Amino acid sequence: MKEDVVTDTLSPLHDEHVALGAALTSFAGWQMPLRYTSDIAEHTAVRTAAGLFDLSHMGEIGITGPDAGRFLDHALVGNLSALRTLGARYTMICAEDGGVVDDLIVYRDTDDTFLVVANASNHDTVLAELAARAAGFDVAVEDRSPQTALIAVQGPRALEILRATPGLEEAGVDAGSLKYYAAMPMTFDGQPVLVARTGYTGEDGFEFFLDAPVAPALWRAFLAAGEPFGLVPAGLSARDSLRLEAGMPLYGNELDRTTTPHDAGLGRVVKLDKVDADGSPLPFVGRAALEARGQSQPARVLVGLEGLGRRAARHGYPVRYSTAADAPRVGTVTSGAPSPTLGHPVAMAYVTPEVSAPDTELAVDVRGRLEPVRVVALPFYRRPR
Repeated sequence: MKEDVVTDTLSPLHDEHVALGAALTSFAGWQMPLRYTSDIAEHTAVRTAAGLFDLSHMGEIGITGPDAGRFLDHALVGNLSALRTLGARYTMICAEDGGVVDDLIVYRDTDDTFLVVANASNHDTVLAELAARAAGFDVAVEDRSPQTALIAVQGPRALEILRATPGLEEAGVDAGSLKYYAAMPMTFDGQPVLVARTGYTGEDGFEFFLDAPVAPALWRAFLAAGEPFGLVPAGLSARDSLRLEAGMPLYGNELDRTTTPHDAGLGRVVKLDKVDADGSPLPFVGRAALEARGQSQPARVLVGLEGLGRRAARHGYPVRYSTAADAPRVGTVTSGAPSPTLGHPVAMAYVTPEVSAPDTELAVDVRGRLEPVRVVALPFYRRPR
Protein backbone atom coordinates (compact mmCIF):
# COMPACT_ATOMS: atom_id res chain seq x y z
CA MET A 1 0.00 0.00 0.00
CA LYS A 2 1.26 3.43 -0.92
CA GLU A 3 1.67 5.86 1.95
CA ASP A 4 -0.13 9.20 1.71
CA VAL A 5 2.23 12.00 0.75
CA VAL A 6 1.86 15.16 2.80
CA THR A 7 2.12 18.17 0.50
CA ASP A 8 1.13 20.80 3.07
CA THR A 9 3.57 23.53 4.03
CA LEU A 10 5.26 22.86 7.36
CA SER A 11 5.46 25.55 10.02
CA PRO A 12 8.92 26.60 11.23
CA LEU A 13 7.71 25.08 14.52
CA HIS A 14 6.65 21.73 13.02
CA ASP A 15 9.31 19.71 14.85
CA GLU A 16 8.30 21.34 18.14
CA HIS A 17 4.68 20.24 17.63
CA VAL A 18 5.75 16.68 16.79
CA ALA A 19 7.95 16.54 19.89
CA LEU A 20 4.99 17.66 22.02
CA GLY A 21 2.78 14.91 20.58
CA ALA A 22 0.36 17.27 18.86
CA ALA A 23 -2.44 15.93 16.70
CA LEU A 24 -1.70 17.56 13.36
CA THR A 25 -4.24 18.50 10.71
CA SER A 26 -4.26 19.96 7.23
CA PHE A 27 -5.46 23.56 7.38
CA ALA A 28 -5.35 26.05 4.50
CA GLY A 29 -2.45 24.18 2.91
CA TRP A 30 -0.46 23.88 6.14
CA GLN A 31 0.19 21.08 8.62
CA MET A 32 -0.84 22.66 11.91
CA PRO A 33 -1.52 21.42 15.47
CA LEU A 34 -5.20 20.74 16.10
CA ARG A 35 -4.62 19.97 19.77
CA TYR A 36 -1.90 18.75 22.13
CA THR A 37 -3.97 17.29 25.00
CA SER A 38 -7.69 18.11 25.02
CA ASP A 39 -9.68 20.92 23.46
CA ILE A 40 -11.34 21.85 26.76
CA ALA A 41 -8.08 21.83 28.73
CA GLU A 42 -6.36 24.11 26.23
CA HIS A 43 -9.38 26.43 25.98
CA THR A 44 -9.63 26.68 29.77
CA ALA A 45 -5.92 27.36 30.16
CA VAL A 46 -6.21 30.41 27.89
CA ARG A 47 -9.17 31.74 29.88
CA THR A 48 -7.52 31.18 33.28
CA ALA A 49 -3.75 31.34 32.65
CA ALA A 50 -2.27 31.35 29.14
CA GLY A 51 -1.97 29.43 25.91
CA LEU A 52 0.89 29.31 23.40
CA PHE A 53 -0.17 29.32 19.74
CA ASP A 54 1.70 28.82 16.48
CA LEU A 55 0.17 31.22 13.94
CA SER A 56 2.89 30.90 11.32
CA HIS A 57 0.32 29.88 8.72
CA MET A 58 -0.99 33.45 8.58
CA GLY A 59 0.05 35.56 5.59
CA GLU A 60 2.41 38.51 6.09
CA ILE A 61 2.61 41.01 3.23
CA GLY A 62 4.91 44.04 3.34
CA ILE A 63 3.83 47.33 1.74
CA THR A 64 6.65 49.83 1.34
CA GLY A 65 7.22 53.08 -0.54
CA PRO A 66 6.31 56.77 -0.52
CA ASP A 67 2.69 56.02 -1.49
CA ALA A 68 2.19 53.17 1.00
CA GLY A 69 -0.47 54.85 3.12
CA ARG A 70 -2.29 56.34 0.16
CA PHE A 71 -2.23 52.98 -1.62
CA LEU A 72 -3.76 51.14 1.34
CA ASP A 73 -6.49 53.79 1.57
CA HIS A 74 -7.34 52.89 -2.03
CA ALA A 75 -6.99 49.12 -1.71
CA LEU A 76 -8.71 48.57 1.67
CA VAL A 77 -11.87 49.92 3.29
CA GLY A 78 -10.08 51.54 6.22
CA ASN A 79 -8.25 54.84 6.64
CA LEU A 80 -4.77 53.39 6.94
CA SER A 81 -2.83 56.56 6.13
CA ALA A 82 -4.09 57.91 9.46
CA LEU A 83 -2.69 54.95 11.39
CA ARG A 84 0.03 56.01 13.81
CA THR A 85 3.49 54.47 13.68
CA LEU A 86 3.50 51.12 15.54
CA GLY A 87 -0.28 51.16 15.55
CA ALA A 88 -2.50 48.31 14.36
CA ARG A 89 -5.93 48.33 12.76
CA TYR A 90 -8.54 45.72 11.91
CA THR A 91 -9.81 46.25 8.37
CA MET A 92 -10.98 44.44 5.25
CA ILE A 93 -10.21 44.13 1.58
CA CYS A 94 -13.41 44.09 -0.46
CA ALA A 95 -14.37 43.47 -4.08
CA GLU A 96 -16.04 46.15 -6.21
CA ASP A 97 -19.45 44.73 -5.27
CA GLY A 98 -18.66 45.12 -1.55
CA GLY A 99 -18.11 41.43 -0.87
CA VAL A 100 -15.37 40.66 1.65
CA VAL A 101 -12.23 39.23 0.07
CA ASP A 102 -10.60 38.90 3.51
CA ASP A 103 -10.45 40.53 6.89
CA LEU A 104 -7.02 41.80 7.83
CA ILE A 105 -4.89 43.38 10.53
CA VAL A 106 -2.56 46.12 9.29
CA TYR A 107 0.47 47.31 11.28
CA ARG A 108 2.42 50.48 10.52
CA ASP A 109 6.16 50.06 11.06
CA THR A 110 7.27 53.48 9.75
CA ASP A 111 5.80 56.32 7.70
CA ASP A 112 6.37 54.34 4.50
CA THR A 113 6.23 50.73 5.74
CA PHE A 114 3.17 48.65 6.60
CA LEU A 115 2.59 44.97 7.37
CA VAL A 116 -0.68 43.41 6.18
CA VAL A 117 -1.64 40.16 7.93
CA ALA A 118 -4.07 38.00 5.97
CA ASN A 119 -5.85 34.75 6.78
CA ALA A 120 -3.94 31.65 5.67
CA SER A 121 -6.74 30.52 3.36
CA ASN A 122 -6.72 33.87 1.54
CA HIS A 123 -3.00 34.60 1.47
CA ASP A 124 -2.53 34.05 -2.27
CA THR A 125 -5.73 35.93 -3.14
CA VAL A 126 -4.90 38.95 -0.99
CA LEU A 127 -1.33 39.08 -2.30
CA ALA A 128 -2.59 39.03 -5.89
CA GLU A 129 -5.29 41.63 -5.20
CA LEU A 130 -2.84 44.01 -3.55
CA ALA A 131 -0.36 43.61 -6.38
CA ALA A 132 -3.07 44.36 -8.94
CA ARG A 133 -4.36 47.37 -7.02
CA ALA A 134 -0.83 48.81 -6.69
CA ALA A 135 -0.80 49.99 -10.30
CA GLY A 136 -0.15 53.74 -10.39
CA PHE A 137 1.24 53.89 -6.83
CA ASP A 138 4.89 54.15 -5.83
CA VAL A 139 4.85 51.07 -3.62
CA ALA A 140 6.32 47.59 -3.43
CA VAL A 141 4.15 44.63 -2.42
CA GLU A 142 6.31 41.87 -0.92
CA ASP A 143 5.29 38.46 0.37
CA ARG A 144 7.13 38.06 3.69
CA SER A 145 5.29 34.91 4.75
CA PRO A 146 7.98 32.34 3.84
CA GLN A 147 10.59 33.92 6.11
CA THR A 148 8.24 34.98 8.93
CA ALA A 149 7.06 33.03 11.97
CA LEU A 150 4.24 34.17 14.22
CA ILE A 151 3.81 33.03 17.82
CA ALA A 152 1.05 34.16 20.20
CA VAL A 153 0.83 34.09 23.99
CA GLN A 154 -2.79 34.62 25.01
CA GLY A 155 -4.38 34.74 28.43
CA PRO A 156 -4.56 36.75 31.65
CA ARG A 157 -0.96 35.86 32.57
CA ALA A 158 0.51 36.69 29.16
CA LEU A 159 2.34 39.83 30.32
CA GLU A 160 3.94 38.00 33.25
CA ILE A 161 5.17 35.29 30.89
CA LEU A 162 6.57 37.83 28.43
CA ARG A 163 8.52 39.48 31.23
CA ALA A 164 9.78 36.14 32.60
CA THR A 165 11.09 34.81 29.27
CA PRO A 166 14.91 34.90 29.18
CA GLY A 167 16.46 36.46 26.10
CA LEU A 168 13.35 38.52 25.31
CA GLU A 169 14.27 42.17 25.76
CA GLU A 170 12.14 45.30 25.55
CA ALA A 171 13.54 48.05 23.33
CA GLY A 172 12.81 51.27 25.18
CA VAL A 173 9.10 50.61 25.72
CA ASP A 174 7.51 48.86 28.70
CA ALA A 175 5.34 46.03 27.38
CA GLY A 176 2.90 46.63 30.21
CA SER A 177 2.14 50.10 28.85
CA LEU A 178 1.55 48.83 25.32
CA LYS A 179 -2.03 49.56 24.32
CA TYR A 180 -4.43 47.13 22.71
CA TYR A 181 -3.97 47.11 18.93
CA ALA A 182 -0.49 48.58 19.08
CA ALA A 183 2.97 47.16 18.52
CA MET A 184 6.52 47.62 19.77
CA PRO A 185 10.01 46.41 18.87
CA MET A 186 11.73 43.83 21.05
CA THR A 187 14.66 41.48 20.61
CA PHE A 188 15.12 37.80 21.39
CA ASP A 189 18.72 36.66 21.76
CA GLY A 190 19.66 39.83 19.89
CA GLN A 191 17.31 39.14 16.96
CA PRO A 192 14.52 41.63 16.14
CA VAL A 193 10.95 40.78 17.10
CA LEU A 194 7.84 42.85 16.41
CA VAL A 195 5.45 42.42 19.33
CA ALA A 196 1.77 43.32 18.98
CA ARG A 197 -0.87 43.42 21.69
CA THR A 198 -3.58 41.83 19.58
CA GLY A 199 -5.21 38.43 19.44
CA TYR A 200 -8.13 36.25 18.46
CA THR A 201 -9.22 34.75 21.77
CA GLY A 202 -10.98 37.52 23.70
CA GLU A 203 -8.14 37.57 26.23
CA ASP A 204 -5.18 39.87 26.76
CA GLY A 205 -2.10 38.68 24.95
CA PHE A 206 0.74 39.30 22.55
CA GLU A 207 1.74 38.18 19.08
CA PHE A 208 5.41 37.88 18.11
CA PHE A 209 6.58 38.31 14.50
CA LEU A 210 10.13 37.11 13.94
CA ASP A 211 12.44 35.44 11.44
CA ALA A 212 11.47 31.80 10.99
CA PRO A 213 14.86 30.28 12.02
CA VAL A 214 14.65 32.01 15.42
CA ALA A 215 11.11 30.79 16.20
CA PRO A 216 11.86 27.34 17.71
CA ALA A 217 14.14 28.83 20.37
CA LEU A 218 11.53 31.45 21.32
CA TRP A 219 8.79 28.77 21.42
CA ARG A 220 10.85 26.63 23.82
CA ALA A 221 11.73 29.69 25.92
CA PHE A 222 8.04 30.55 26.30
CA LEU A 223 7.15 26.99 27.30
CA ALA A 224 9.84 26.91 29.98
CA ALA A 225 9.19 30.41 31.33
CA GLY A 226 5.42 29.99 31.18
CA GLU A 227 5.12 26.65 32.94
CA PRO A 228 4.97 28.17 36.48
CA PHE A 229 2.19 30.47 35.25
CA GLY A 230 0.07 27.66 33.80
CA LEU A 231 0.99 28.20 30.13
CA VAL A 232 0.17 25.29 27.81
CA PRO A 233 0.54 24.89 24.03
CA ALA A 234 -2.85 25.24 22.34
CA GLY A 235 -4.06 24.20 18.91
CA LEU A 236 -6.50 25.29 16.25
CA SER A 237 -9.49 23.70 17.97
CA ALA A 238 -9.11 25.80 21.13
CA ARG A 239 -8.41 28.88 19.03
CA ASP A 240 -11.73 28.37 17.25
CA SER A 241 -13.82 27.89 20.40
CA LEU A 242 -12.14 30.88 22.04
CA ARG A 243 -12.83 33.21 19.11
CA LEU A 244 -16.43 31.96 18.95
CA GLU A 245 -17.04 32.83 22.60
CA ALA A 246 -15.51 36.25 21.90
CA GLY A 247 -17.88 36.74 18.93
CA MET A 248 -15.02 37.16 16.45
CA PRO A 249 -15.72 36.33 12.79
CA LEU A 250 -13.98 33.56 10.87
CA TYR A 251 -13.48 33.95 7.15
CA GLY A 252 -15.42 31.24 5.35
CA ASN A 253 -18.04 31.20 8.11
CA GLU A 254 -19.21 34.69 9.06
CA LEU A 255 -17.38 36.41 6.19
CA ASP A 256 -17.08 35.56 2.50
CA ARG A 257 -17.43 37.04 -0.99
CA THR A 258 -21.25 37.12 -0.65
CA THR A 259 -21.04 39.07 2.62
CA THR A 260 -20.40 42.79 3.09
CA PRO A 261 -18.89 44.22 6.28
CA HIS A 262 -22.35 45.65 7.10
CA ASP A 263 -23.96 42.19 6.93
CA ALA A 264 -21.56 41.00 9.62
CA GLY A 265 -22.24 44.00 11.86
CA LEU A 266 -18.81 45.41 11.01
CA GLY A 267 -19.83 48.42 8.96
CA ARG A 268 -17.73 50.55 11.32
CA VAL A 269 -14.55 49.40 9.54
CA VAL A 270 -15.73 50.99 6.28
CA LYS A 271 -14.39 54.56 6.35
CA LEU A 272 -16.45 56.60 3.92
CA ASP A 273 -15.12 59.81 5.48
CA LYS A 274 -11.56 59.39 4.24
CA VAL A 275 -10.61 62.17 1.84
CA ASP A 276 -7.81 63.00 -0.56
CA ALA A 277 -5.37 65.92 -0.31
CA ASP A 278 -8.03 68.28 -1.70
CA GLY A 279 -10.64 67.20 0.83
CA SER A 280 -12.71 65.30 -1.73
CA PRO A 281 -14.14 61.85 -0.90
CA LEU A 282 -11.40 59.30 -1.50
CA PRO A 283 -12.26 56.58 -3.99
CA PHE A 284 -11.46 53.04 -2.87
CA VAL A 285 -12.29 49.59 -4.19
CA GLY A 286 -15.90 48.80 -3.32
CA ARG A 287 -16.79 52.29 -2.12
CA ALA A 288 -19.96 52.79 -4.21
CA ALA A 289 -21.42 49.39 -3.29
CA LEU A 290 -20.57 49.76 0.40
CA GLU A 291 -21.99 53.28 0.57
CA ALA A 292 -25.27 52.02 -0.91
CA ARG A 293 -25.29 48.99 1.38
CA GLY A 294 -24.77 51.16 4.46
CA GLN A 295 -27.88 53.18 3.61
CA SER A 296 -30.16 50.19 2.95
CA GLN A 297 -32.06 47.85 5.24
CA PRO A 298 -30.27 44.54 5.80
CA ALA A 299 -31.67 41.35 4.35
CA ARG A 300 -29.97 39.35 7.13
CA VAL A 301 -28.38 40.08 10.49
CA LEU A 302 -25.55 38.28 12.28
CA VAL A 303 -26.67 37.31 15.80
CA GLY A 304 -25.55 35.23 18.72
CA LEU A 305 -27.56 32.16 19.67
CA GLU A 306 -27.55 30.73 23.18
CA GLY A 307 -28.39 27.04 23.20
CA LEU A 308 -31.20 26.16 25.62
CA GLY A 309 -30.56 22.43 25.25
CA ARG A 310 -27.40 20.34 25.28
CA ARG A 311 -26.81 19.69 21.59
CA ALA A 312 -24.63 22.23 19.79
CA ALA A 313 -25.47 23.84 16.47
CA ARG A 314 -22.79 23.66 13.80
CA HIS A 315 -21.84 25.53 10.63
CA GLY A 316 -24.54 25.28 7.99
CA TYR A 317 -27.39 24.09 10.23
CA PRO A 318 -30.79 25.68 9.48
CA VAL A 319 -32.32 28.15 11.93
CA ARG A 320 -36.14 27.92 12.19
CA TYR A 321 -38.81 30.20 13.57
CA SER A 322 -39.76 27.80 16.38
CA THR A 323 -39.53 24.17 17.46
CA ALA A 324 -42.74 23.36 15.56
CA ALA A 325 -42.19 20.74 12.87
CA ASP A 326 -43.49 23.03 10.12
CA ALA A 327 -41.71 26.18 11.31
CA PRO A 328 -40.23 28.20 8.43
CA ARG A 329 -36.51 28.61 8.01
CA VAL A 330 -35.29 32.06 9.09
CA GLY A 331 -31.52 31.71 8.91
CA THR A 332 -28.34 29.64 8.88
CA VAL A 333 -25.72 28.90 11.54
CA THR A 334 -22.25 30.13 10.62
CA SER A 335 -20.30 28.83 13.65
CA GLY A 336 -21.33 26.82 16.68
CA ALA A 337 -19.91 24.70 19.50
CA PRO A 338 -20.30 23.90 23.19
CA SER A 339 -18.86 26.77 25.24
CA PRO A 340 -16.37 25.47 27.83
CA THR A 341 -16.45 28.81 29.64
CA LEU A 342 -20.23 29.30 29.78
CA GLY A 343 -21.29 25.67 30.07
CA HIS A 344 -23.86 25.66 27.27
CA PRO A 345 -23.83 25.65 23.46
CA VAL A 346 -23.33 28.92 21.58
CA ALA A 347 -23.53 29.78 17.90
CA MET A 348 -23.46 32.66 15.48
CA ALA A 349 -26.00 32.78 12.68
CA TYR A 350 -27.37 34.97 9.94
CA VAL A 351 -31.13 35.42 10.44
CA THR A 352 -33.83 37.63 8.96
CA PRO A 353 -34.15 41.04 10.65
CA GLU A 354 -37.60 40.37 12.16
CA VAL A 355 -36.22 37.60 14.40
CA SER A 356 -32.90 39.27 15.28
CA ALA A 357 -33.87 41.04 18.52
CA PRO A 358 -32.26 39.77 21.75
CA ASP A 359 -34.35 37.27 23.72
CA THR A 360 -36.17 36.05 20.59
CA GLU A 361 -36.59 32.28 20.91
CA LEU A 362 -35.86 30.23 17.78
CA ALA A 363 -34.75 26.71 16.97
CA VAL A 364 -31.84 25.08 15.17
CA ASP A 365 -32.22 21.88 13.19
CA VAL A 366 -29.49 19.68 14.68
CA ARG A 367 -29.44 16.61 12.46
CA GLY A 368 -33.21 16.36 12.23
CA ARG A 369 -34.01 17.44 15.79
CA LEU A 370 -35.13 20.99 16.53
CA GLU A 371 -33.13 22.39 19.45
CA PRO A 372 -34.36 25.56 21.20
CA VAL A 373 -32.07 28.63 21.13
CA ARG A 374 -32.33 32.24 22.24
CA VAL A 375 -30.95 35.30 20.41
CA VAL A 376 -28.35 37.10 22.53
CA ALA A 377 -26.01 40.03 21.99
CA LEU A 378 -22.46 39.35 20.86
CA PRO A 379 -19.94 38.63 22.21
CA PHE A 380 -20.90 35.72 24.42
CA TYR A 381 -17.86 36.29 26.65
CA ARG A 382 -15.96 39.41 27.74
CA ARG A 383 -12.80 39.11 29.76
CA PRO A 384 -12.80 40.67 33.23
CA ARG A 385 -11.12 44.08 33.25
